[in-house]
Amino acid sequence: MTDAVVTDPLLPDSAAPDAISAAPAAPKKKPAGKPTAKHAKPKSARRRSREVALQGLYEWLVSKADAAVVDAHMREQEGFDKCDAVHFDALLHGCIGEAAQIDAVLARHVDRKTSQLSPVEHGVLMIGVYELTHCIEIPYKVAINEAVELAKSFGGTDGHKYVNGVLDKAAAALRPVEVEAMRSARR
Repeated sequence: MTDAVVTDPLLPDSAAPDAISAAPAAPKKKPAGKPTAKHAKPKSARRRSREVALQGLYEWLVSKADAAVVDAHMREQEGFDKCDAVHFDALLHGCIGEAAQIDAVLARHVDRKTSQLSPVEHGVLMIGVYELTHCIEIPYKVAINEAVELAKSFGGTDGHKYVNGVLDKAAAALRPVEVEAMRSARR
């Protein structure tokens, strides 16, 4: 009597039945939630400039170092070449140069003195107010969203909610026509 070989139609022809000790593994499913880092959308040069400017503002707020020293230090950081250097310059030097005016705007919308804010939240809010004031080509919603994303990446657990609330109020004061037009369009 001859031995009959039974083949499984789901297995490739080259798979011998005696070589299989277990059922084939189920296909892997992608986990739900956030995309993995290798599938994440690459950051824009402008977003990178905001991140580097925030790091520079953090250094400046904590150490009170000269703006030129902070600028030089940030330019030495790995990946600086991938950021929008013109926007970085505007943010870092604009926020430092106009810190008193920016803090005066913030003082009308925060629940404590700006000196009592965490350096990360303070820096994010400074960038947000600077962009709302000087970067009119950036829609106010985009300026707020970018600040919220910075707060999510670098700030405390719920710092982004605070940043969102403060900048939403600041936008209504700094760009009243644009904010009212957006609100009217939603009605």
